[in-house]
Amino acid sequence: MSDTNARIAEIVNSHDVVLFMKGTPLFPQCGFSSRAVAILEHLGVAYDSVDVLQDMEIRQGIKSFSEWPTIPQLYVKGEFVGGSDIMMEMYEAGELKQLMADSGVRPAA
Repeated sequence: MSDTNARIAEIVNSHDVVLFMKGTPLFPQCGFSSRAVAILEHLGVAYDSVDVLQDMEIRQGIKSFSEWPTIPQLYVKGEFVGGSDIMMEMYEAGELKQLMADSGVRPAA
């Protein structure tokens, strides 16, 4: 495992919910990241984020780590969920809320 993959694995496994995104939740730097943040905020769950624009190794490495070509990427309890389109589909179907509940994700403070 490369150093970058090890760093990503550590991030993914040390947080219940983590969003790899462009920018920050307060200042998303692309529409897809903004939509992903809005979904998580609406669900009211606690989550951490990683700004891939601040680390080019993470930005490239996350794509091979998940075998998913785009950012943002959502992980819940160490498992890759998907990007903003999948998040939106799951949210609209009630599946994302159910996944958070089934995974024991804590509400945002």
